[in-house]
Amino acid sequence: MTELIKVMCAVARDAGAAILQVYGDEDFGVQTKSDNSPLTRADLAAHNIIVEGLQKRAPGIPVLSEESDGISFAERSSWDQYFLVDPLDGTKEFINRNGEFTVNIALIEKGVPMRGVVFVPVKDVMYTGDQHEGIATVTREGETGSIQVRKLDRASLTVVASRRHGGEALEACLSVLRENFSSIDTTNMGSSLKLCLIAEGEADLYPRLAPTSEWDTAAAQAVVEAAGGKVVDVELKELRYNTKDNILNPFFYVIGDTEFDWNGVLSQVVVLPE
Repeated sequence: MTELIKVMCAVARDAGAAILQVYGDEDFGVQTKSDNSPLTRADLAAHNIIVEGLQKRAPGIPVLSEESDGISFAERSSWDQYFLVDPLDGTKEFINRNGEFTVNIALIEKGVPMRGVVFVPVKDVMYTGDQHEGIATVTREGETGSIQVRKLDRASLTVVASRRHGGEALEACLSVLRENFSSIDTTNMGSSLKLCLIAEGEADLYPRLAPTSEWDTAAAQAVVEAAGGKVVDVELKELRYNTKDNILNPFFYVIGDTEFDWNGVLSQVVVLPE
């Protein structure tokens, strides 16, 4: 594990500890942001810890967090590398106390999430991905092991879907998948944990046909791709970052087995314009 990954893990754990302190309170101090998404004291505490920690331990690398004040594209477009952070991914899951929330820290290099850590505070589980080294790991109960995506055939498919975002687009996708696989199992989950299931070989496909932002996906994309998978748009082109003024992702698929003929299957899915 490189020193930079160790720094990212340490900062994520510090943020996770602050999140759990708020998680134990009755009042989360919930506010509503301009986009109608919720914000809690835990989001803000984690943001402050991560920004301060990264600036202290990795000076010289800019930080873009979901809770940052507006940083213009004119400024960030000049960054060759930067940290992209979601201090608390899955705020709605946090508010509902189901444990399915994470701390996400990615290092973006020339538009590519090359390093990422995803920390699950409630379970004390840490996922890491380092594309420079081609290594993805998970740490549970103090034990760290490498992870990788699994091979796939047409006998069965495990699809992971958002707990809160599905609708007609997802159902249309599942309909196509049912025509191409003998059996399909579907698992619903919150936050970037869905991508980590692919990286760990517990699922094969995550279709995200609903809006997300770049900080929602970057860290887990690094984990998935270091584990041998891919995160691609609906034209099966790899997701890239910091290429435009807004920070919205296109609709995308997270795929495990990259040798499988996904184009032959997913090209049958009709995706309506975003």
